Amino acid sequence: MENRILIYAPTGKDARLIAQTLAGAQVNSFVCIKEAEISEKLKSGAGALLVVDDALSAPLLQSLTQFLRDQPTWSDLPVLILSQRGLDSSEMRGKYLQLGNVTLLERPVQGVTLVSAARSALRARRRQYTMQEVDRRKDEFLAMLAHELRNPLAPISAASDLLRFADLDRAVIQETSEIISRQVKHMTGLIDDLLDVSRVSRGLVTLDNSVVDAKQIVTHAVEQVRPLIDSRQHRLTVRTSPELAFIKGDKKRLIQILSNVLNNAAKYTPKGGDIELSMTVTYSNLIFTVIDNGIGIKSHVINHIFDMFVQAETTSDRSQGGLGIGLALVKSLVHLQGGTVIAHSDGAGKGARFTLTFPRSFESSGMPIPAKLNAQCSDKGVRVLIVDDNVDAAEMLGRFLDLVGYQVRVAHSAKVALEMAREQAPHACFLDIGLPDMDGNELAKRLRELPEISSLVLVAVTGYGQDGDRQKTFEAGFDHHLVKPVDRDKLLTTLSALSY
Repeated sequence: MENRILIYAPTGKDARLIAQTLAGAQVNSFVCIKEAEISEKLKSGAGALLVVDDALSAPLLQSLTQFLRDQPTWSDLPVLILSQRGLDSSEMRGKYLQLGNVTLLERPVQGVTLVSAARSALRARRRQYTMQEVDRRKDEFLAMLAHELRNPLAPISAASDLLRFADLDRAVIQETSEIISRQVKHMTGLIDDLLDVSRVSRGLVTLDNSVVDAKQIVTHAVEQVRPLIDSRQHRLTVRTSPELAFIKGDKKRLIQILSNVLNNAAKYTPKGGDIELSMTVTYSNLIFTVIDNGIGIKSHVINHIFDMFVQAETTSDRSQGGLGIGLALVKSLVHLQGGTVIAHSDGAGKGARFTLTFPRSFESSGMPIPAKLNAQCSDKGVRVLIVDDNVDAAEMLGRFLDLVGYQVRVAHSAKVALEMAREQAPHACFLDIGLPDMDGNELAKRLRELPEISSLVLVAVTGYGQDGDRQKTFEAGFDHHLVKPVDRDKLLTTLSALSY
């Protein structure tokens, strides 16, 4: 409803003409016939109200003023007034001062002016509805923060009262001390999370940039979460690749990322549940996957699960609580280290899967660069196959790579690309995803099946760059995902690994 403009004019003809003008510009509107209909439609939601000054009777003005006065704090309904009485007349000033967020348009108004004002009002209204959601989450967060801080304060207060008794034996004092210590650590963790989010959001986090053994990340993350997993009697299965693999990043933050995801799985899985952590190594990436059989994520939450203050469940009987900032922090820290994180769930009660992907590092690790990235090229250089049905885009990319020393072939369909690949095995393929005869992801799978080019490096070149799109190309067998228009430096960096 926030995308619709309500129209009220003294004659049906005026209203219909206005509606037709807006419809021609693809702006949604609804013509109100009677004054009472305006109040009814406003209550169900509106993007803006457009009214002709002749229609602003005293009863309507009073009704609108009351409605606008009763708006929630986030709302400031845009009101467009078409006037023939002079925009600066004392009569009009009195009216628009009562209505607040008013845009005055002098009649006769040009269609382009009317449409521009309507679109501006709708854009402003959409921002208000966004702030409504932010306000709601803020209120929920403050309530949750108060709840989470009171929880540890209760046993600390009780322990303090207990310690006032002079005749306590040593065992009771020891147990009371441990309770205080445990609850203080819990509160410290909450405060640290809040400070972390603040620092990340303001760009104040400084990351170490060293080469880290991926298996150490797994080991330390599991150690941190093990007490919670054991207390909830979960079965944790850990699977790691036998192959050595390294990530270039901040070890402390990488452990924090993985432990936060594991902690999330443990909290939202009922007692005695199953959690699986796996580490997969590809030629260019390291993938950590955390799967649980817990409460799952509802469809309306999954798209916002990494937003600030969002929680999968907020019922009062949750025993673990939390501030709803852990996954927001995870996403920020993952992106700061060049990775991606994706959440998936089939719905409520069906568990969840979190996939974290990081670029694999070979720098300073003492490891040989894998054969796939160290292609033995012909004397003519690295062979690159470009596949894109946009002829101009393919040809320009081909010319650029040819000028910088690569041996380039271009195909405009999947069929031709497969034929070229069989004739002469390329070292790398740049594939558009939206090909006319075969999806680029399917073409990638077909190319992977060709035995003569098993060491092929596949690069997706697409206009789609969301986390879900990157996950699809990764699952299809791509090594890299570049978003159009492709950055020249990223393009050459991707290819440089082939030039050893």
